[in-house]
Amino acid sequence: MAEPQGRVRVDAWTWAVRLFPTRSAAGAACRAGHVRVNGERAKPATQVVPGDEVQVRGGPRERLVVVQRLLVKRVSAEVAQASYLDRSPVPPPRDQVALAAHRDRGAGRPTKRDRRAIERLRGH
Repeated sequence: MAEPQGRVRVDAWTWAVRLFPTRSAAGAACRAGHVRVNGERAKPATQVVPGDEVQVRGGPRERLVVVQRLLVKRVSAEVAQASYLDRSPVPPPRDQVALAAHRDRGAGRPTKRDRRAIERLRGH
């Protein structure tokens, strides 16, 4: 597999190393400001080189990776993980994550009182 020389677009690289399921999702995340390269907001065409730090927000957790190898084609999970150094923060334990409010099926929309109780439960 031939590696590109020099630089690669950040949307193509994040898709190739499997941080996003599709290339269009990677581009949309860049346009929405969810991707940063070396602390700066990245457009889809922003170029990355080995040693750059890429931060991806969104999804179940925040990812912070350092580019080790340049890729433009999607590769297997093993090769993808070898292409970056993962410095992502450890996710909080499941017992510390706020629980979703549970309503019985068919109970209808929450009343104003129910909504306030749900917000108190979530800590808002």
